[in-house]
Amino acid sequence: MTAMFCRLSRFVCLGTAIWIALLSNAFAQLEFDTKAKFAVLMDYQSGTVLYQKNADERMEPASMAKLMTIAIAFEQLKRGQLRMDDEVFISEKAWREGGAASGGSTMFAELDSKVAVEDIIRSIIIQSGNDASIAIAEAIGGTELSFVRMMNEKAQDLGLENSEFANSTGLPDPTMYVSARDLGNLARYIIKNYPEYYPIFAEPDFEWNNIKQGNRNTLLDDGIGVDGLKTGHTESAGYGIVASTTENGRRLIAVLHGMSSKKERSEEARKLVTWGSRNFERFEAFDDGELVGEIPVYGGEKPKVGLTGDGRIDLYVPKGSKRCLSAKIVYNGPLIPPIDQGQEVASLQVWCDDNLIQSSPLYAAETVEQGGLVRRATDALKELAFGWL
Repeated sequence: MTAMFCRLSRFVCLGTAIWIALLSNAFAQLEFDTKAKFAVLMDYQSGTVLYQKNADERMEPASMAKLMTIAIAFEQLKRGQLRMDDEVFISEKAWREGGAASGGSTMFAELDSKVAVEDIIRSIIIQSGNDASIAIAEAIGGTELSFVRMMNEKAQDLGLENSEFANSTGLPDPTMYVSARDLGNLARYIIKNYPEYYPIFAEPDFEWNNIKQGNRNTLLDDGIGVDGLKTGHTESAGYGIVASTTENGRRLIAVLHGMSSKKERSEEARKLVTWGSRNFERFEAFDDGELVGEIPVYGGEKPKVGLTGDGRIDLYVPKGSKRCLSAKIVYNGPLIPPIDQGQEVASLQVWCDDNLIQSSPLYAAETVEQGGLVRRATDALKELAFGWL
């Protein structure tokens, strides 16, 4: 991994002028604190982290692990491998480990019954049904264990570096863990990729087997724009929530965990999303198509390739702050052609002090083919003499 660091409001990276007139301490930690043991607040559009507390430490996910179960179910639906009107069998495992007899969250599905996928999904999201989660896992993976492998493969695909799943429900398991940042990024993935299903998270209640249960996310009724996603609780982990709000015209994602009660969970989550909605402003770092920088190409017809974002690159920073950020372009080098226009080849990492607050993918602004023999020989000599910078 190769990186070039850049500091202050104007800086040069790899011979290309890049500037970000960012004024802030993006965490503003002195302005906000929470009783939660773990917390992250991020801007949905840009991925900017506005607040963090133990964001990368491992924690027990509780029922918030069901977000990964739902993500895989949504993926299957979008691919046509699953349909809303398909029926899911309620096995003895689903009934015994996740049903009424288990004493946990349940949809009260009957043993050996069949339930439509649409109802199963609503139960998982609204009721946090453990029986529904096991049933959909068995329907998709054949067994819950096989489904768990799918969960972990998806976590790797999404770059969730501090997550390991052991079941589809979030029931306590010593080998299972997530981080607040990973849960935030998982929520961001769901909102971005499955907008047709996301409104289910805001539904107020769901009834099955003549038993109506309200949505566990009490912030939905607080008038602060919250429309998802998932709560969680176990005795060992405490109370947690992954919430998203669109108050003041932009979407934020908040993750808080390790609180002592439902009341504290609601109060702390409300404070965090309200603070984030009202105390930050958007900064346009790079326009759509604007050159962010250049990185060298080993043995290419051109010595460097320009980099752009996927659309505009925005950051959100605290209002009225006067502290500069730093940034760096990071890529795996040497970069060897051919390189296609639009190919992801690097990332722009933005830092506040020692904290990474945003990593935006960067793409090749043009196609670079392999160079001639002279170019390749010259680059080989540079590599031999100086290494690859």
